[in-house]
Amino acid sequence: MTKQTLSFQAEVAQLLHLVTHSLYSNKEIFLRELISNASDACDKLRFEAINDGGLYENDSELKVKVSFDKDAKTLTITDNGIGMSTQEAIDHLGTIAKSGTKDFVSKLSGDQKADSQLIGQFGVGFYSGFIVADKITVESRRAGMKAEEGVRWISGGAGDFEVENITRAERGTSVTLHLRDDAMDYASAWKVKGIINKYSDHISLPILMEKEEWKDGELINPSDEQGGRQPGAMVKTGEWETVNKANAIWARAKKDITADEYTEFYKQISHDFEAPLAHTHNRVEGSTEYTQLLYIPGKAPMDLYNREKSAGVKLYVKRVFIMDDAEALLPTYLRFVKGVVDSSDLPLNVSRELLQESRDVKAIREGCTKRVLGMLEDLAKNDKLPEVTTSAEGVTDVVSEEDKAEAAANAGKFTKFYNEFGAVLKEGLGEDYANKDRIAKLLRFASSTTDTVSVSFADYKARMKEGQEAIYYITADNAAAAKNSPQLEVFKKKGIEVLLMTDRVDEWALNYLQDFDGTPLQSVAKGAVDLGKLQDETEKKAAEEAAETFKPMLAKLKEALKDKAEDVRVTTRLVDSPACLVVQDHGMSTQLARMLKQAGQAAPDVKPVLEVNAEHPLVKKLDGSVHFNDLAHILFDQALLAEGGLPADPAAYVKRVNALLV
Repeated sequence: MTKQTLSFQAEVAQLLHLVTHSLYSNKEIFLRELISNASDACDKLRFEAINDGGLYENDSELKVKVSFDKDAKTLTITDNGIGMSTQEAIDHLGTIAKSGTKDFVSKLSGDQKADSQLIGQFGVGFYSGFIVADKITVESRRAGMKAEEGVRWISGGAGDFEVENITRAERGTSVTLHLRDDAMDYASAWKVKGIINKYSDHISLPILMEKEEWKDGELINPSDEQGGRQPGAMVKTGEWETVNKANAIWARAKKDITADEYTEFYKQISHDFEAPLAHTHNRVEGSTEYTQLLYIPGKAPMDLYNREKSAGVKLYVKRVFIMDDAEALLPTYLRFVKGVVDSSDLPLNVSRELLQESRDVKAIREGCTKRVLGMLEDLAKNDKLPEVTTSAEGVTDVVSEEDKAEAAANAGKFTKFYNEFGAVLKEGLGEDYANKDRIAKLLRFASSTTDTVSVSFADYKARMKEGQEAIYYITADNAAAAKNSPQLEVFKKKGIEVLLMTDRVDEWALNYLQDFDGTPLQSVAKGAVDLGKLQDETEKKAAEEAAETFKPMLAKLKEALKDKAEDVRVTTRLVDSPACLVVQDHGMSTQLARMLKQAGQAAPDVKPVLEVNAEHPLVKKLDGSVHFNDLAHILFDQALLAEGGLPADPAAYVKRVNALLV
C-alpha cells in the first residue's frame, strides 16, 4: 500500500479540537493513558498466545519502554504486545472506541475541568496525547504478520491522518509524541518517572526507561583544570531499568498496600479521575479459590444505562490476563463495579461460553455479589454522623475521636452512590431473587413528606400510622407530577406518607417486590382505595351513599367514555380534584405502557378506570348539562394530563374546552 491520507470520523475531529485547545487541567494524564493502552496490548498478546505460542516470536518477556529525545523533542512509548495491522490502525486510531460517539460528543460542554474528565471514559485515551504533542507518529506490526506488513500512522490532530506500509522487524507498537515547545518538561527522566510512579506503578508488567548518569562538562582550558568546566549534564548509559513495581497489587497482602495505592490502581483500571467510594480486597479459599479487588465508583459513566454495553471486572487466571468486561462475574445490575478477579481454578484458555456454564464462575459470581452488597450496606450504615444520646440515667454515649473521624469520612458516601447508581441497583429486584431482600433494604425514595431521596422502606415502616396495613407508593414521570398527583389527596388529608417513585425502572422493578418485611406494598394508582382501619365508619357510609345516589350518572359516563375507560366509579381518594385515573389491581399502569411505547416496544392498550369525586362542583354540573358528553371527555382528558399523559386527540380536547369557554 502506498501512502494515503484519510479523514477522521466527524466526532474524532471535534474531539481533537477540544483536546488541542481546551484540556489543560491535567496534562500529565496522557502518559497514564498511553501506558495503559500499551499494557492492554501486551495482555491481549498473552491471551492469544495461549492457543498460538508462535505469536511470541521468540520474545516472551512482555514489557513497555518509555524513552525521550530532547534534541528531537519527542517522547516515545513502545510495547511488544499484540500490535496492529494496517486496517486495525485505520479503524482503531481513526474512530473513537465503540462506547457511543454521539453520547461522547453530546457531553462536551466547553468547561475545561468537566471536559477533561471524559478522557479515557469513552476509549479516547490515545487522543489525549495531543494535549502535549502537535504531531503523533504510530508505528506498529501485528504479532504473526511479516516484517514488511508493518504500518505507520501520522497525524497532526487537524482532522486527517496519513497511513503507509513500512518494514518493522519488531512486533508491537511505538507511539511517538512530537512535543510542543510548552511541553518539553516531559522530555526529562525525573518528570516521566514521577508520572509513572504516580499513575502506573501497579501495571503488572515492567515499564522500562534508559538509565542516566551525571557527566561533568569538558574543561574550558584543557591545560588548566582551575580554569573551570562547561556545564555538566545527565547522559543516557544505554542500560534499561524498571521504574515501576511491576507486580499485581491484588496479589500483595492488604497490610502492605496503602490507601493511596488502592486509589491509584482504581484510577488506572477505570480511567477515572475521582477516588472510589469504597473497595474490598479479599482472598477467597475453599472449593473455589480466587482473589477479588472490587471498587464502588464515585461517579456513573455516561453509558451506564446502556445494558447492551459490555461491562464487568477484569478476569485474570493465575495473574494471566484473560478478558476485560467479564460480565459473567457480576450480575448486570452491578455493572458499575470496577476491579479485578484472579482465579486459581479456571483454565487458562477459558472462553466466554465456558464462563456462562462453569460451576466455579457461578461461585465467583455469588461471592462477588455478596461482597459488593456488603460494601453498600456498610456505606448505608455509616451514611450519617452518629448521634450523641443521653440515657434516662443521664449517661451520655462517648464516641472516640477515631470513630468520629471514620464516621465523618464515610458520611454522605451512600447518598452520593445512590444518586449516581440507585436506578441501576433497582434492576436487581427482578434479576437477583436470592438477594432481593438485601437490595430492597438499600433502596431510597422521596416521599410526600420529604423532597430528598432518603427514605428507606424501613424508615417508612417505623413511622406508619397506627392501623396502617400497607406501604403506599406512587410512580410518576417526575417528582413534581408524583407529589401533586390527585391520587394523593386523601392520603395528604389523613397525614399518611406515600413514597414517590420517579425512576423509569420503578414500575418494572416493583412487580418483583410485593412486600417488605411482611408489610405489603400498595400503589395508590391501582385498584379502589382501601385505607382499612384508617377510614372511619362515617366516611365509609358516606362513600357508599354517594355511590348509590350517583349510579345513574355513572351509567351515562360509562356510555360516553366506553372507548376510553374500562369503568367509571365514585371514589373517596379525591379531595380537591374532580377525577383521576387508576388501573385495576395487578394491571399494567398507563405510565409503564407509555414508557414501553416510547422505547419502541409492544405494549397493550391500557384502558384505565375513571374515578370521580361526587362532591366536586364540576362533577355535580354534569347532572342535566346539555354539554354532558363534552364535559365527560374533558374530565377524562384532564385526569390523563394530571398523571403526565396526553389526550389521544389533543385537537378534540382543545376544541371542547374552547367551546365551553365561549
